[in-house]
Amino acid sequence: MRAWLPNLLAGRLVRLTWLLPLAAVGLFTLISLAPIDPVQAYVGGRSSQIGPEQRDAIAAAWGLDQPAAKRFASWLGQLTKGDLGQSITFNAPVMQVIATRLPASLALVGLAFVLSFVLGTLLGLTAAAMRGRWPDRVIRTLAVALAASPGFWVAILLVAVFAVGLGWLPACCATPPGQLATEVTLADRWRHMVLPVVTLSVVGIAPLVLHTRQSLIAFLKSPAAHHLATHGATPLRMALGPGLRHAAGVALTLHLAGAGEIFGGSVLAEAVFAWPGLGQATVRAATGADAPLLMGIGLATLLFVFAGNLLADIAARLADPRLRRPA
Repeated sequence: MRAWLPNLLAGRLVRLTWLLPLAAVGLFTLISLAPIDPVQAYVGGRSSQIGPEQRDAIAAAWGLDQPAAKRFASWLGQLTKGDLGQSITFNAPVMQVIATRLPASLALVGLAFVLSFVLGTLLGLTAAAMRGRWPDRVIRTLAVALAASPGFWVAILLVAVFAVGLGWLPACCATPPGQLATEVTLADRWRHMVLPVVTLSVVGIAPLVLHTRQSLIAFLKSPAAHHLATHGATPLRMALGPGLRHAAGVALTLHLAGAGEIFGGSVLAEAVFAWPGLGQATVRAATGADAPLLMGIGLATLLFVFAGNLLADIAARLADPRLRRPA
């Protein structure tokens, strides 16, 4: 095992031990201060059929008649036993809701992560190899436009063009509505993933294009690149050879560090495309003031982002040996 890796993992573990409790307190405080009455959200349009006594009974059953500090202590006690509580929205254990919906979200985020990394890196390399020419200007303009485009606007545009206008792709859901799971083919599942994955990929492509371009331009100005050029190597050939190895480490580190943005963007993409993942569950939990589920999803998201940052740190040290030296 590399000598620097145990020290890095130990440091990040120490950081996680104080970050998790701090995040839990912050999340619970924000949820408690939210101006949404969980009982009213649960009752909804049946308000006229449910009297004050029944509302009080519902609040007591959920523990909402207790002070916030006592509710947090109760939730913390459950957490020490591996129980995240009961979801009000889904009427099921929070762990079960997360375990059921997490694979769908991971599939979406994983494909978007790979697609944005491949496209962003290749476009960045191409722009740098053709610096100052029309492909470079087109790619840079596209990157800036994508960076400035809100995710919901991109999603609506894709639905309007490819689902409503052309009718090539479905506008919602992970499978065709009304079909049993046994009737859905693999091709159907892939078709339903195209628009959500493309929408989510937009979040990560633009920064990768710009950073990879700058990284490769720096390499092309180096003495090593000038030496290769005197031996007949073209900028495009160097970009896809030694330039790719030079820029890939930085691009991967940047992309892993930004994994949290893609995971956060999945909330919007899942809401727009009715994708049955954690993002859609987050929206339903937020509108229903489902504190246990919001706490569970919040902590799961924190662990995901923390893991992404840890992998980014490892990738950065693998790409640049100077970072392995102790500070």
